[in-house]
Amino acid sequence: MKGTVVDISGRECRLYKDSNAEFLLVQPIDGHDLEVLDQEVEIIKKLSEKPFSFVAFMIKDWNKELTPWPAPPVFGKIPFGNGATDTLNYIVSQLLPFVQEEIPHVILGGYSLAGLFALWASYQTDKFEGIVAASPSVWFPNWIEYATDNKPFAKSIHLSLGDKEEKTKNPVMAKVGNAIRKQNNLLTKQIDNTILEWNPGNHFIDSEKRTAKGFAWVMNK
Repeated sequence: MKGTVVDISGRECRLYKDSNAEFLLVQPIDGHDLEVLDQEVEIIKKLSEKPFSFVAFMIKDWNKELTPWPAPPVFGKIPFGNGATDTLNYIVSQLLPFVQEEIPHVILGGYSLAGLFALWASYQTDKFEGIVAASPSVWFPNWIEYATDNKPFAKSIHLSLGDKEEKTKNPVMAKVGNAIRKQNNLLTKQIDNTILEWNPGNHFIDSEKRTAKGFAWVMNK
């Protein structure tokens, strides 16, 4: 399966198409994700026999387009914005009509802030049957409070985290371990198919492997 570059409503996208697809996998990506995207798709194929199409779309402003509400910078000087609603609207109103066709099952996934975005989207709409939140930024201010007060629409949610991620010196990001445990506890009470998988290493390795394992797990459920 080879990816092709397509423009969908002004956004650069990478589309991997299977004419027999039962699942459509959707992922917001940055430049690093793009570099390892072919490997990610190949790993998914090895881990699941289910036929799927895959579409990834580029995020230009990572800190703005993937976060649901403003927050101060965690490192550097770039604050977080509230562009997640616009990004979700793009997926639902423009991306899916372009690529979904007759594919019955849609899974949204992502890594890091894109994983947080995927989680947040599951509380907003029933368009996504499954969610993959790989090393998601659940340390994000007020996120766990939001998740506590709301219930996701998705039927299956795969969470994962590196076992060294909570050992960072950054005091905000160090909260990620406790936060994802709380997120997992919430989900196990709300939906039938959910799991928290611990991967070896810190946040900055194996993003394509971690995300691929999540997509395969949801498809195999």
